[in-house]
Formats: sequence, structure tokens, C-alpha cells
Amino acid sequence: MGAAMRRIQAGGALSAFGLGFTVPYLYVYVAQVRDLGATTAGIVLAVFAMAALVVLPFSGRAIDRRGPVPVLLVAAVLASLGALGMGLSGSVPAAVGSAALLGAGTAVMQPALATMIVWCSDPSTRTRSFAMQFFLQNLGLGVGGLIGGQLVDASRPDSFLLLFSIEAVMFLVLGAIVMTVRMPGSPALQSTRPAGSKPGGIRALLGHKAMVQLCVLGFVLFFACYGQFESGLAAYGTEAAGIEPSTLGIALAANTAVIVVAQFVVLKFVERRRRTRVIAAVGLIWAVAWVIAGYAGLGHGSQAMATAAFISTYALFGLGEAMLSPTVAPLVADLAPESMVGQYNSAFALVKQLALAVGPAVGGPMGAALHGPYIVTFVLFSLGITYLAVRLGKQLTPVQNQPSLAARTSRVVARHQPEKEIAAA
Repeated sequence: MGAAMRRIQAGGALSAFGLGFTVPYLYVYVAQVRDLGATTAGIVLAVFAMAALVVLPFSGRAIDRRGPVPVLLVAAVLASLGALGMGLSGSVPAAVGSAALLGAGTAVMQPALATMIVWCSDPSTRTRSFAMQFFLQNLGLGVGGLIGGQLVDASRPDSFLLLFSIEAVMFLVLGAIVMTVRMPGSPALQSTRPAGSKPGGIRALLGHKAMVQLCVLGFVLFFACYGQFESGLAAYGTEAAGIEPSTLGIALAANTAVIVVAQFVVLKFVERRRRTRVIAAVGLIWAVAWVIAGYAGLGHGSQAMATAAFISTYALFGLGEAMLSPTVAPLVADLAPESMVGQYNSAFALVKQLALAVGPAVGGPMGAALHGPYIVTFVLFSLGITYLAVRLGKQLTPVQNQPSLAARTSRVVARHQPEKEIAAA
């Protein structure tokens, strides 16, 4: 891993560490510490999510036109201002405005960092680079959440100001690190895009069948997993399985622990397999996870067995996440034309954000009240992941689906690969 990549990864981990400090406590802070009420806290969380939906459609083109570094610097400053403003917020308008800045800034960081990773890697190293990013981000979120939990005190607003101030500093540190990175020249800003020309835009992306199918697959992935963690699955666990609220924290810790422990073991397995087969396997693993969750809430076993089953569900989700991190994000990058890497990354980030917005809205009420239908629905969604992954595999070239083949491919075949891609499109 080069020096530029190490700095990018370190900056991403520090920003995740800052987010871990505050995001788990945002609702409590607004509703109770600042005494603005549950309704205002809900609005703040909604604005935090909606801000991402607003800015992501525009961030991709900015990244492709200006490069990821300037865009990331602006995003880091906005997020830092939003975090500091949140720590000082004593009124509804201040809290809502700060949430908008924080949500917009953190949302744009994702595709900008992903584009920097693409520019500093090649298809043979990209899988490992994205796996490392996912590992460090989860580690940063987990450590930040643990330390933040020790520092926070609901009876002292100053303790929350400390948390948000540390988060603001972490974003500025990310910006400072990024400024020291010497990015390699990208064809997106040089020969591929002549002066005065424009990237292909949304029409070109929507005309790319493989990318559209990957976005549909991505929506189902994020809807069926991340969109249920702290809403539907949590509600189901407490209502149907009788799980104690404190056990939810243990389940989330188990999820993170599996990701941290399994990431690089899984990586060796994934690098030798077709990406779509790995994603299809994740769908099957998650289907089993939902069946185990069904046993926890509907199996009429002992409370200890229900608790163990529920924690196992989160652990299996973590195994699937560890398998996805080196497959999905690099595939987005490998599908993107060199002049549209930022737009492809931003489009996929937008799909993820939509799934995270829709997931709790659908899963929350179902998990709380419709226990059997909830489990059946998400078992079917998980099997849908497997189906969509197999279908996507038919749209990919062999090297796109399994980059390790490139090392064994002759120069003649490699030289004709673009012609194959054009024919497939």
C-alpha cells in the first residue's frame, strides 16, 4: 500500500472515529439534553438523512470535474461546522441547520474518499484497498462509540459539547491529511476528457445496464441489512423475542467484532472467487440469519436461547458485510468510465442512502407488530439478493467479475478486453 493510500485510509478512519462519537447519541442529545423534545429529535435525524439525498446527485459531477480532493475539503469543512454547531445548538433552528450541514458534509465524503481510493489503486489492488477502508471505518466507529459512551453524561450538556468538538476536529484533521496526499494524475481530468467537454452524466449511467442492475442489487442489500439494524430488527428483538435493550448493544458489538476479526480471512477467500457468486452467497447467509431471528422471536424456546439466537443474527450479518466490502465498492469503480468515477460512486452512495431512509420506515412498524410477516419478508429479500447477484453476473466481463483473472490473462486478450466490453454493452 502506497503512502497516498495509507493517508487516505487513516483520514477515513479518523472521520469514522469522530462520527462514532456522536451519531449514537444524537437523538438523546436533542430530545433530552437540549430538552427540544422527541419530535424535534426526529426532525433532526430526518434532516441529517435528507441532506445527503439532496447533495449526492450533484457531488459526483463536482468530483469528476474538480477532482476528489477539493470536494472532500469542502465537505470536511461543512461537516466540521455542522458538528460544532450541533454542540452549541440550544434552539430548534440551530439544531436543524447544524444537522443539515453535518449530514451533507459526511455524505459527500463517502464518494470523494472512494474516488481517491480508485485513483490511487488499480484493479489488482482495489479489492484489498476497499476492504481495508471498510475495516478501518468500522473500527473507527466502534472505538469512537465506546469512548464517546464513557465521556457522555446526559446531565451535563458540556460533555456533549466536548463530543461534538472532538468530532469537528476529526473532520478538520481529515481535510489536513487529504491536503498532504499527492494524487496521481487521473485521465478523468486529463486525456480522457478534452478541455471543455463534459462527463456523460446521469443518462450515460442509466444507459449502463450492469450499473443499473448493481444499483438495484445495492438497494436491496442495504434495505435488507443496514436499514433494519437499529429500527425493524431492534423493534422485533425487543417485542417478539423479549430481548433486553442492553442486549442490543451486545448484538451490535458482536456484529462489529465479526467484521474486524473476519475481514482479512474472508478477503483471501473473496479474491479468488467471482464477485457475483460472493454476493449471492451473502444473500444465502443473510437468509439463514433471518431464519435464526425468526427462531429467536417465534420459536418459543428459553430466553437464553432466544438471546443467543438474536446475537447470532447480528454476527451473521457481520460476516456478510465482511464479504461485501471487497466486492461491491470495487465493482462500482471497475464499471465506471474513467471520466465518471465520481458520478458512479455518488450514484451508488445515493442508492445506499435511499435504502437507509426507506428501510426503517418499512421495517420499524413491521418488526414491532407483524412479527411473522416481518421475518418472511426479509428472508425473501435475502434470497432476492442471491437472484439479483446471479443475474448481474451475466452482464459482467470475466475480469470485472473476477479481477484476479487479469493477472493470468495474456496481453493480447487484455488488449481486446475493451472490445468485449463494448460488445457486451
